[in-house]
Amino acid sequence: MKSKYLRQIPILTLVVSLNIIGSLMAKGETETQEANKQIVTKENQKMNKVNKSDTDWKKQLTPEQFAVTRQQCTERPFSGEYNNWKGKGVFKCVCCGALLFDSNQKFDSGTGWPSFWDAAKTENIEMKKDNSMGMERTEVLCRHCQAHLGHLFPDGPAPTHMRYCINSAALKFEEKK
Repeated sequence: MKSKYLRQIPILTLVVSLNIIGSLMAKGETETQEANKQIVTKENQKMNKVNKSDTDWKKQLTPEQFAVTRQQCTERPFSGEYNNWKGKGVFKCVCCGALLFDSNQKFDSGTGWPSFWDAAKTENIEMKKDNSMGMERTEVLCRHCQAHLGHLFPDGPAPTHMRYCINSAALKFEEKK
């Protein structure tokens, strides 16, 4: 009888310990989930979606900006305001003002459009498969207002080796102060 009792003590201790650990983990998990919900809620507040009618966009944008950002057109190469731009600052979405690119990441790709090797805020960029024009490409969109910005290609410089080929008409420049 004595040996049976001694053998049960470690098992009982293990069961009780596992129950305590499980309770603590569940409590910690709940607290973590609550914290994550708060973070997600704050992010959603920062990333409000912009929904406007074409009529409203036409009132806000020039005809070229509307054609590029709302109708997925492409400006003529070497015609855009920011193709040879050398100013120091940031490039924002012409539609909603979301921060997209930094002048420190801009480079001359020789393609005729402003090119960037990375985004300033990747959370403001959305990628979408684009099979138009008889080729497979990656379309770059503003995550907030779904403005068409341009396309992404895997032929850029180091460190990313990516080239965000962006229409000037989709951007507005803000000088660094």
